[in-house]
Amino acid sequence: MAEQNTTPKASSRRSVWIRTGVIVFIIIAASAGIIYWRMQSAYVYIDTAMIEAPIINLAPTSAGVLQQVFVNEGDSVPANAPVAQVGNEIITSQVAGLIVNIPDQIGAQITPGEAVVEMIDPTQLRVVGTIDEDKGLSRIQVGDKVSFTVDAFGGKQYTAVVDEISPTSAQTQIIFNISAQRQEQQFYVKGRFDINAYPELKNGMSARMWVYTTQ
Repeated sequence: MAEQNTTPKASSRRSVWIRTGVIVFIIIAASAGIIYWRMQSAYVYIDTAMIEAPIINLAPTSAGVLQQVFVNEGDSVPANAPVAQVGNEIITSQVAGLIVNIPDQIGAQITPGEAVVEMIDPTQLRVVGTIDEDKGLSRIQVGDKVSFTVDAFGGKQYTAVVDEISPTSAQTQIIFNISAQRQEQQFYVKGRFDINAYPELKNGMSARMWVYTTQ
């Protein structure tokens, strides 16, 4: 008769090792889950963002015909530089900046306040994210640290600080319908960064943001 290779004592030890291994695996998996959850809850991710500065509209104070434009899109101009002529009025830049848009309206009748040239002040460039109200907006505060990337430069990481959260939604008009599902409102989160440290960032670049919250 063949002799048994596994004694009851050896079998018991093996069972103990298996149970111990299972327990260790569960502990490691739970710890990894907790670490991942904490990492995820430490920030709010904003997928839709852009590098941009407020548009400055240059317009006449009186009605008249747009006679000529003295600048081109992409030009950098100093403060008080002539940019266009409407009637006898010379329109000048308010600050030093970058020309971003010139409507093709030579010969058109221009009303007071109607923009003939649009420009930005590059020192006011910020990373501006659009976030749904139920995707972590309540956790974001002015002063929170921001990490962001821009599509043009792949995975390069940039840093900023939240300096403004829009007080009203991007879509202020309320639309009523018969659906039971409430419409999600979106808000802007703006982060200021050091433009001198990141001269490669340009107005209109697409970006993604990670806002590190304290809540």
